[in-house]
Amino acid sequence: MMDWTDRHCRYFHRLLSRHALLYTEMVTTGALVHGNVPRHLDYNPEEHPVALQLGGSDPAELAQCARLGGQWGYDEINLNCGCPSERVQRGSFGACLMAEPALVADCVKAMVDAVGVPVTVKHRIGIDQAQDYAFVRDFVGTVSQAGCEVFLVHARNAWLKGLSPKENREIPPLRYETVYRLKSDFPHLTIAANGGIRTDAQVTAQLERVDGVMIGREAYHNPWWLAQWDAQFFADTSRDLSRESVEAQMTDYMAREAAQRGTPWSAIARHMLGLRNGLPGARRWRQVWSDHNLKDLHPREVMALAHEAVEQVA
Repeated sequence: MMDWTDRHCRYFHRLLSRHALLYTEMVTTGALVHGNVPRHLDYNPEEHPVALQLGGSDPAELAQCARLGGQWGYDEINLNCGCPSERVQRGSFGACLMAEPALVADCVKAMVDAVGVPVTVKHRIGIDQAQDYAFVRDFVGTVSQAGCEVFLVHARNAWLKGLSPKENREIPPLRYETVYRLKSDFPHLTIAANGGIRTDAQVTAQLERVDGVMIGREAYHNPWWLAQWDAQFFADTSRDLSRESVEAQMTDYMAREAAQRGTPWSAIARHMLGLRNGLPGARRWRQVWSDHNLKDLHPREVMALAHEAVEQVA
């Protein structure tokens, strides 16, 4: 979810669900060790609970970055061992780390020693086209001994050559049974399933077999789905949300960000373009919020134009 789940996106998603754990986009250790730390780690207090996802393979650097995340107040530090992109592989981290469980264990141990919040790992069920369960079983077993108690498991292999990141989310077959088997073999660990989950029914079915579910792009493209989660999965029925109320809160946030940081509203609005998916006039509404010719207008004025466009279609 790099370049997707920035702090503006997470603020939007938090308006939809009070309880879902939010994850940052992957931040590389190099970006934190050598770059602008506040730019990468700043977030809105409303985002809690929020986890910092790190990408890296050097235990000392990961410990340093985990420590920064702890100082910044993140609720969890997550190590990405699932991203299959060649750019990430060139940095010797992401999914290719699954081939080195001892190194991942060293990284996790260094991070656990550096922070007082949970250190978790996101990974695939295998790499390339091998479907040997022992591979992922031994990976989880080795890493758990270093102090990781939570594993977020994308139920597909990561093909390290020949597929784009998009193809890696679609072509390797989903094998949820492997995730369930991990839960059976490691009942003391928290195992969450990820990959291809798009409906409440699918979430419910997964929760009968594992401890949690991670949703990626579907939550981004169909964000209104999140508005049901608190009542359905967290027994919180105290809110009565509407798309219009969420949009209004986002316009207030855009105005505040513009005043305090000079952030253009378009950099924020892009994350909520799926809010009206499936409704009449959704396309016109998206067009208004994507119109850079309106960049000098106040977000409330843009919202009014978007609503006018929807009414014209209706």
